[in-house]
Amino acid sequence: MSVRQRLQRKKDIVQSGDKKSVWYLLLLIALGYYLAFRFGMTKVGRIYHWNIFFAIGAFLSVVGLVIRIAAILTLKQHFTYTVTKIEDHELIDTGLYRIIRHPGYLGQVIIFIGAATALSNWLSIVFMVIPVLCGYLYRIRVEEKFMIRQLGTNYVEYQKKTKRLIPWIY
Repeated sequence: MSVRQRLQRKKDIVQSGDKKSVWYLLLLIALGYYLAFRFGMTKVGRIYHWNIFFAIGAFLSVVGLVIRIAAILTLKQHFTYTVTKIEDHELIDTGLYRIIRHPGYLGQVIIFIGAATALSNWLSIVFMVIPVLCGYLYRIRVEEKFMIRQLGTNYVEYQKKTKRLIPWIY
């Protein structure tokens, strides 16, 4: 999707600041999925109330998807899959962006936690969350440095008013 978006918007892209974070993130997500499903297929770490955990996992995945879609719809044409400055780039601080700076990433993390929880295995949850969270935390650092360079004091002031990923906490 990122490649398709870049081809469609190539003329709008002013500057990229991704620093390969998208590839690092994808690698860690793939690792998280591999480990989560690898342990999810074994009895090691198994939680035997699987139907309850499956329901909780499915619910979390839906909640995460709703948050992710709301974040994308709020950004509209400013949404990109890579860290990129486009023409007429502006700071969006409405919707979920009033509370946290990266609601799309929060939605994704909740989806991954939900998928791992649905496997009914404690080790699956741990091995999904650790690499995925590391990938998104790196991506957030790259993106925030880029946004400060692009938007300057406006973004610094926005950082003072909002949390990164978890409302009122972090």
